[in-house]
Amino acid sequence: MSETTQAPFTLRDGLNLALYDWPLPMRWRPRAVILIVHGLGEHAWRYDPVAHRLNEWGFCVRSYDQRGHGESGGARGVLPDDDALLDDLAEVVEDTRSHIAEPWSCPLILLGHSMGGLLAATFVQRGMAPVDGLVLSSPALDPGLGWAQQKLIDLLYRFAPNLAVSNGLNASKISHSAATVEAYKKDPMVHDRISARLAQFIASNGPRVIAAARRWQVPTLLMYAGDDHLVSPQGSRAFAAAAPSDKVHVQAFEGLYHEIFNEADPSAVFGTLKAWLDVHAPAG
Repeated sequence: MSETTQAPFTLRDGLNLALYDWPLPMRWRPRAVILIVHGLGEHAWRYDPVAHRLNEWGFCVRSYDQRGHGESGGARGVLPDDDALLDDLAEVVEDTRSHIAEPWSCPLILLGHSMGGLLAATFVQRGMAPVDGLVLSSPALDPGLGWAQQKLIDLLYRFAPNLAVSNGLNASKISHSAATVEAYKKDPMVHDRISARLAQFIASNGPRVIAAARRWQVPTLLMYAGDDHLVSPQGSRAFAAAAPSDKVHVQAFEGLYHEIFNEADPSAVFGTLKAWLDVHAPAG
């Protein structure tokens, strides 16, 4: 496989994102380009094993550190406006389609995990730009907030939207793999900051995606952890119950924790992903 590259990507507002590419060898036509959208507090490089697996299957892969994350600019966990992450994704999608997908005449598929899954689903729900497929991994369609937590977010969003506090996520519940948990805890690019504006984005857009499920038109693979302690699986279940079965394929992994690709044994997860991609972006 070709060497992974990293380069700055300058947004329209002047902020630089760290952009990563996992290309195929020269002259190999990709089956599709898959754009990975990471979750809250983490960064794109944590998806290096997933990207290499996709490379092995014949896919070109791209990802980026979202603003306020990883090696990208911006205060940790803070947004300049409510839709900043969506606008950033739109710019990366536009660049990816024009520089990779269209020159190779191949599909563009979004793969989003957790907050990144919510972001990718919201992007599709709003029709911000056409994509050819969507893969959701434990998407944060229901963050599992209680009444008091939501009222606090509403209050802070009104009076201190950029006040960043701990997100309260329990790192020991991301995976049954002790090595994965330890690496996450020691990763200097992982942070636990979240602002009221970012929390409100997550809390408000999940219900909108679920409400739009019955009208879903983009081919989608929804995979979620049944024993998720970071987001509520009920959000994925509600979306699955409403979505048309000819457009959305659903697979629950009942015994797994939140990071299904990083579980102690993710073979069934990768098998499900490959089977779906073989149908929607076939080889040859």
